[in-house]
Amino acid sequence: MMHGFIPPQCYFPYLTWQEIDQMPDKENVVIIQPIGAIEQHGPHLPLAVDSAISLGVLGKALEQLPNIPAYALPCLYYGKSNEHWGFPGTITLSANTLLSVIKEMALSIYRSGFRKLVLMNSHGGQPQIMEIAARDLHQEYTDFAVFPLFTWCVPHNAADLLTPQEQKYGIHAGDAETSIMLSLLPKQVQMDLAVKEYPQGLPQDSLLDMEGKLPFAWLTRELSKSGVMGDATVANQAKGDRILQSLAAGWVQVIQDIYQFQQPKPNP
Repeated sequence: MMHGFIPPQCYFPYLTWQEIDQMPDKENVVIIQPIGAIEQHGPHLPLAVDSAISLGVLGKALEQLPNIPAYALPCLYYGKSNEHWGFPGTITLSANTLLSVIKEMALSIYRSGFRKLVLMNSHGGQPQIMEIAARDLHQEYTDFAVFPLFTWCVPHNAADLLTPQEQKYGIHAGDAETSIMLSLLPKQVQMDLAVKEYPQGLPQDSLLDMEGKLPFAWLTRELSKSGVMGDATVANQAKGDRILQSLAAGWVQVIQDIYQFQQPKPNP
């Protein structure tokens, strides 16, 4: 089944061109582009983690969405993953290529008459590209509302389920991602190979941080031998079920907000 986690009635490619042409209130229909990556996630997780999370969270959100017209595009599986060079299996696009793909996809959506597009990105190595694409598209087409959103930025309960150390340093293939993958694709998770490894050699007593307000550039192989940054050994499916449900609920609210959204205008 092409739609996978996405409810078939919400899967954009299943529509005909006539259905799209005759769709009412098209300027408020919410079109969502899931964006992930194909990159290493340690010895215990498949390469498709970020893509699976985008699709799994979005699918569950669309199942729970009230009567609001929203459609999911096929996932954009390849992303900018060059921080994971050196780990076999990682596939990466350049920033320019990914930016071009997103813009050209978005213009096709615009030409079809839609005016609200969500870039639902689950890979931490490329939010800036989503933001650049969204700003450029809106600058050129001011009636086009583009939302560059990170899957994990909606309200959710993961912080209540993770240790303080995991919240700060468990940024890749750790407890949260492993738990949610046990919920989504348990047969693709090899818990007997799960490891605990936190980034090493980070600046101490410094304002600089990996992904804080004052970040520095880094490559995964500089910080981790296994490719894991976090504690995957404590992950479990029950925790993943709770995180997945919480993320989906957050996305239900975001999609509702986008459906109601009107572009701000200056006072006359």
